[in-house]
Amino acid sequence: MHHMANPARRDVGRSGYFLVVGITVAALLLILMACARATPAPPSSPGADPSADGSPSEPPGAEEDGTVPDGARLTPFDTEHPAVANLEPWLLAALQQAAEEAREDGVELLVTSGWRSEEHQRRLLEEAIEEYGSLERAREFVNTPERSTHVSGEAVDIGPTDADDWLIRNGSRYGLCQVYANEMWHFELLTEPGGTCPPLREDAAG
Repeated sequence: MHHMANPARRDVGRSGYFLVVGITVAALLLILMACARATPAPPSSPGADPSADGSPSEPPGAEEDGTVPDGARLTPFDTEHPAVANLEPWLLAALQQAAEEAREDGVELLVTSGWRSEEHQRRLLEEAIEEYGSLERAREFVNTPERSTHVSGEAVDIGPTDADDWLIRNGSRYGLCQVYANEMWHFELLTEPGGTCPPLREDAAG
């Protein structure tokens, strides 16, 4: 005689099987979640910004020591840059007035160097000594930090050459004068507006 399987017992077996599978899956999910929480976040890259969007931080803007990068188009109106912002106020005002009128003649005055920190000036002097072979020769082009009018904010270097030429011819209208015979780009406020510029010095060492 064949015995028929009890349907109720078969249902109970299936229920127990699915219960065990469900508990096992739930346990695995809990383990995976715990591992994820315990895994440390990867270290941020050196240039990373801890901002909410995770975007990298912007590169530093104006150089704090007054350095003007090669190729920069820095005008007398870019007062967010320390090389311009730290110029002596009367010099900056005269330079901006000259720049406005130079533009009317189709000439743009660019600041190639303005205010410099003592550290920046010292570095330039050391580089000049290496280039020219002696302090005496280097001083013809780069002054010491103690004597530099760039460090005091009383001097500005202008470029390009057409701008230097324009300022040499017209700068005295604003009190701006070329200072050194060997540096057509170096200007200081050395006379009253409309006055006469003093004779050129031979070089920075004089």
